Amino acid sequence: MAIRIVSGVIGIAIAAFIVQTGGAVFGAAVLLLMLIGWHEYAQAFRHKEIPPAYWSGMAAMACFWGAAYLGRTDFLLAAVTLFVLWLMLLAVLFYRSFSVPQALVSVAGVMYVGLSLLHLMLLRFWHAGETLETPIGTMEAGCAWLWIALIGTWASDTFAYFSGFAFGKTKLCEPISPKKTREGFYGGVVGTAASVAALGYSIEHPALLMAALGVVIALVATVGDLVESVVKRYTGIKDSGVLIPGHGGVLDRFDSAMFVIPFVYYFLRIMEGF
Repeated sequence: MAIRIVSGVIGIAIAAFIVQTGGAVFGAAVLLLMLIGWHEYAQAFRHKEIPPAYWSGMAAMACFWGAAYLGRTDFLLAAVTLFVLWLMLLAVLFYRSFSVPQALVSVAGVMYVGLSLLHLMLLRFWHAGETLETPIGTMEAGCAWLWIALIGTWASDTFAYFSGFAFGKTKLCEPISPKKTREGFYGGVVGTAASVAALGYSIEHPALLMAALGVVIALVATVGDLVESVVKRYTGIKDSGVLIPGHGGVLDRFDSAMFVIPFVYYFLRIMEGF
């Protein structure tokens, strides 16, 4: 437990520095997360004896990252299309050693890992140059919204844990995640709604709208957690990696955020259209 707490504190401090710094430092960190996340995904399915196209996946991560870093959605669409077609073509070119299930696992992986994590950059660089007044001072708009997404994710996990510990009786999804309870989930929803509403109020956004955002963040975060849990159960692994002592790998730590970050980004895009 001590190792978990110490590594968690260090991890939060490093993450805070990277998020606040932004720019190339943040971009490089996201690229590293994408590459490590893909490596963990590939290792998991190797354990299941369905190894994906490892180096093609690495190349896809780099290309997706480059398109997102440049802010070129047209490049990103082109890269996604070409890599999906390429991964399926591999099942034809190397049909004796690379099966259709391997091709499909590869496609699913580059989409799941690559497209979800690159939204970290899309959100952090949201309206570059625009600032918001926050209780801790002026902050770039994208930085503030990324913090709201991350804090909302952490609030969901924290409130769900303590609510489940105190009141949990009814299992939420026992075959996939035996420790999760409905009572914990409800506590996570309430706690996240309150947390996100307070954060929204601090930047002068409607508290009711932000509370609704918090409710959906809690729901989406739970789904993200369950998705990674079902993948681990299917592949027969306990943790996705050992990058963070006591916490596991990138996919273990970012499973919920991989769903929440894209949702918050598209929430902003939708609200901007109104």
